[in-house]
Amino acid sequence: MTEPSYSAAFVRSMLEFAMSKGAARETLLAQAEISERDFADLDSRIPFSRYVDLTRAAKRLTGDEALALHFGEAVNMADISIVGLIGRASETMQEAFAQLSRYVRLIVDVPQTGESRFEFERRDTGLWLVDTRADANAFPELTESAFTHIITPPRASGVPEWVREAHFTHAAPAYRAEYERIFRAPVAFAQKWNALRVDEAVVTHRVAILPRFAFAPLIDRADALMQKLEAQKTTRGEVERLLVAILHTGEANIDTIAEKLGASRQTLWRNLKSEGVTFEQVLDELRCKMALDYLAARKVSVYETAFLVGFSDPAAFSRAFKRWTGMTPSEARNNT
Repeated sequence: MTEPSYSAAFVRSMLEFAMSKGAARETLLAQAEISERDFADLDSRIPFSRYVDLTRAAKRLTGDEALALHFGEAVNMADISIVGLIGRASETMQEAFAQLSRYVRLIVDVPQTGESRFEFERRDTGLWLVDTRADANAFPELTESAFTHIITPPRASGVPEWVREAHFTHAAPAYRAEYERIFRAPVAFAQKWNALRVDEAVVTHRVAILPRFAFAPLIDRADALMQKLEAQKTTRGEVERLLVAILHTGEANIDTIAEKLGASRQTLWRNLKSEGVTFEQVLDELRCKMALDYLAARKVSVYETAFLVGFSDPAAFSRAFKRWTGMTPSEARNNT
């Protein structure tokens, strides 16, 4: 089973939000076992468990137990995710909710009990927006930030108050007054679901903050990112994810990766073979891609690039790079 993951852009945003509240960057990264390299590509993924550790460290270091609520209230999804931009380009709130449910895995990919992460359900009491995330009480902070990320942008753009009631499966925290302040509606804890009862008129409320012509290219980009996310769930994708973190250590070999996957060397070899690749191909192609990215960014030297992709000898890196691209690393860097 693929490990739950979080968007690197969202993780960095939580990091920066905690820093704005007084937490030290280096301490946060160390306690969450996150590296600055994890933010080199903000479309990349970070294990969900690291985000959990980051959030809990941030709460300790800032002294703000309601930090996740405040994060969702203060940070607009459109500033850190294509999912938020799609919401702004949607015609109506109903379309925005539908696109959120469709693409929410680009933000956080976690198990869910429903067919979709967010679902509308009609009850005698009214229309409810339900978060179907599984085992939500293990980390209620995600429920806090998810719902506040959802309710805050419409409020800021002039949508009339549309939340009529909020239910949470976790027990009432000491800071429940913050829930009441933020949701501006009755809040109940220890309920059977995480859900918001909404004013039915909200679904037809017009959004269209961004020009409508932006909708199609945003959807195309989101679909491409979804395909990339699905590809990471293959054995090759899992291997690449693990290699990225250790390329610079010189330990990027099949035995190390097999151990991290909890598999034997032979099993990993067979699984990759069934996908039409070898471990050496995956490693080689990943090194090439990352080297091109580093050189195009022009933030590190050729020597540093060689080290970052796992070469202790710059000459060996140059030979490999010429084999990959037909150019020397210096030529590639100068051509960008």
